[in-house]
Amino acid sequence: MLFSKLGNNRRSSSIYIFPRYMAEPWQGPPKQGLYDPTFEKEACGVGFIAAIDGRRSNKIIRDAQRLAISMNHRGACACDNDTGDGAGILAAIPHDFYAAQLKDAQNVQLPSFGKYATGIFYLDKLHHKESEDKFTTLAEELGMSVLAWRTVPTDSSTIGTVAKNSEPFMRQVFVTLKNDTSEEEYDSKYFVLRKRATHLIPAPGKRFYICSLSRRVIVYKGQLTSDQLWTYFPDLVNPHFETYLALVHTRFSTNTFPSWERAHPLRSLCGTEPGAASALELP
Repeated sequence: MLFSKLGNNRRSSSIYIFPRYMAEPWQGPPKQGLYDPTFEKEACGVGFIAAIDGRRSNKIIRDAQRLAISMNHRGACACDNDTGDGAGILAAIPHDFYAAQLKDAQNVQLPSFGKYATGIFYLDKLHHKESEDKFTTLAEELGMSVLAWRTVPTDSSTIGTVAKNSEPFMRQVFVTLKNDTSEEEYDSKYFVLRKRATHLIPAPGKRFYICSLSRRVIVYKGQLTSDQLWTYFPDLVNPHFETYLALVHTRFSTNTFPSWERAHPLRSLCGTEPGAASALELP
């Protein structure tokens, strides 16, 4: 331990005794044993919460919000003090919430959970229709059909100037296979669709990025701080958004430039190292 704490039953205050090798309370220990202060580096923050019984509830998303905000110090922000290096959340698809949204807004009936995939795309307003049409064509070529596109509700009033200058136009797709098949085939088809779209649709001057495309989970993310994540995406504070798991991430951009695309790089499983996070991409 760097210091010991002596409690006093008669007083509410505590006395801290610092080891002799620490000249001042704000100084860390020198190199000793396996410890080397040169290895001290900033790092991203990752948190995970789940209901072990698999039951969906809004409480999981509220607990994830508290967890993410508690990790705000693990991320970083730009000189405007309001543009985060990146923050996001991966959650189990809130099927009932999306089904109600599409039914009310577009009169679209979603298949049962697991029979469709969904994901949020980063596009630009000028070319988004063209990109969506190309994605629909690719889906048709793979034996799929696009059920609907939904504009993701956002509130940019609290984010920084740097983030606003590069803010994407967000669209959410819902896609399904035309013929019923095995779970493995579902996952394989959606994986191939995302990969083909990622390689074939982007073009100079046209923004195109897929945050995730899965029949199990959904990713909300952006060039935000951990607390901005919840005000920027109204979906995440809707009481009808229910999930049984949530993985939150806040980014400290140690050796790369911050961007909307690089925030929360976790589509399924993750591992974190000092200053970086790595993702294992699974369908």
